Amino acid sequence: MTQLVAFSFLVLFTVLMIVIGLKTAQKAKTIDGFLLGGRKIGPWISAFSYGTAYFSAVIFIGYAGRTGWTVGVGGIWIGIGNALLGCLLAWLLLARRTRHMTHNLHASTMPEFFEKRFGSKNMKLYAALIIFIFLVPYCATVYKGLGYLFSQIFPIFGTHGDIVCMFIIAVLTAIYLVLGGYFATTITDFIQGIIMLFGVTVMVIVVVSNPVVGGFSDGFAKLKTIDPSLISITGGSQWRFLLMNILLTSFGTLGLPQMIHKYYAIGDEKQIPKAAVVSTVFALVIGVGAYTVGTFGRLYLNNTLPDGGNFDAVIPCMLMNALSGNVWTNIILSVILLLVLSASMSTLSSIVLTSSSAIAVDLLPVVVPDYNKKGQMILMRALCFVFIAASFIFASFKVAFIMQLMSFSWGVVAGCFIGPYIWGLYSKKISRAGVWCGLLSGLLVVGGCTLYVSLTDSFAAASNLSQNFGVAAMAISIIVTPLVSLFTQKSCPKEASSAFEGI
Repeated sequence: MTQLVAFSFLVLFTVLMIVIGLKTAQKAKTIDGFLLGGRKIGPWISAFSYGTAYFSAVIFIGYAGRTGWTVGVGGIWIGIGNALLGCLLAWLLLARRTRHMTHNLHASTMPEFFEKRFGSKNMKLYAALIIFIFLVPYCATVYKGLGYLFSQIFPIFGTHGDIVCMFIIAVLTAIYLVLGGYFATTITDFIQGIIMLFGVTVMVIVVVSNPVVGGFSDGFAKLKTIDPSLISITGGSQWRFLLMNILLTSFGTLGLPQMIHKYYAIGDEKQIPKAAVVSTVFALVIGVGAYTVGTFGRLYLNNTLPDGGNFDAVIPCMLMNALSGNVWTNIILSVILLLVLSASMSTLSSIVLTSSSAIAVDLLPVVVPDYNKKGQMILMRALCFVFIAASFIFASFKVAFIMQLMSFSWGVVAGCFIGPYIWGLYSKKISRAGVWCGLLSGLLVVGGCTLYVSLTDSFAAASNLSQNFGVAAMAISIIVTPLVSLFTQKSCPKEASSAFEGI
């Protein structure tokens, strides 16, 4: 019964995504239309697109499961931090200037922004390579997150359930993204966002009201008997782990190209405050809801980690324990499956669009100066397929540490871009040398720290510190960019002076 109900919901969802792709194909006939939806996206759709790109299956399967198990109720602060810092602060700090400057510079991607803002094609080339290389493992985490839940719901596929699930995600995302481009993703993001809001609300109600938990009061009392630190609002002995994850997942959005891309396409600067509020509320519901559910994982699993100590299996196993039974609970489980599927596909489509543009729009014209731009749309669509396939293959290697893998990718990409991008928006005194130091910091700090800890201890130890490396990379990027600029010759090309007009 569970499989039948879930399959029915999955078929309806699939049909809806395909129809959207077909209906929006007319909006994606030019590069501007394919990448930015003509820069005419409204505040509600922009906000939902931002929120759904922010929260993938990783938050429900990887982060919420592990954080809830190790930190307890204090993990809710990550959701609050994501909303206030990763959404509200990010929109208010970056959105208006990003939209204004990218219009002035005629830039449609982050690598193109660096090229025109600082007059360097090499920056464009480097930024495009960082995006394309390090967003592949990021995409793999998106696939893997849903794979665990899918395998639990559809045991008929046996040990290959996660592969079947990942293939479904890949095919569906490829269809509507390749057909409709950015406009299609925004429409699907809006629908998927509604599913996510409804699904996470139902999930919290069902998990907390179940007799295993017995409501918040009884649930906290039961957790206290296991370990008093699990009900500590500050995370108890795990406060450093909690703090690092708040900083990484909240401030990281200020340097992730797939998130900043959302500001390029918003139709009117006057719509930005509304979009900021909507995305913040969305993030509060999704983030706090996910970590609330993760808090009670120990109660559902009798304080024993499933699959030989696999944190990524916590949420899928507890949901199956809570929701397998009658038709009503099967329907709820199916809605939650669509919730995680929606979170996965929305994030994947944003990353794929950003990565494919890094090659077709940013990398190839630099490497091949006489490149025929008439074939750019064909190449963009082909690269979407290539990137989805590459991330699918990477995910099929069955890497078992979702949270750490995402932290590595997030740390490198955000660490490279956060300093140069923010300072590039706000200061005319930033030099090329300062920007290069900021761009290199993410790769060198995360890569260097990982190599050092792996050699002196183990790769497992380095994986457990991945979020610390990412936070360090972002902090160094923000600091070294203006610091090096103080001691190097200022270099603002003439064409970049127009970037600040009207600001």
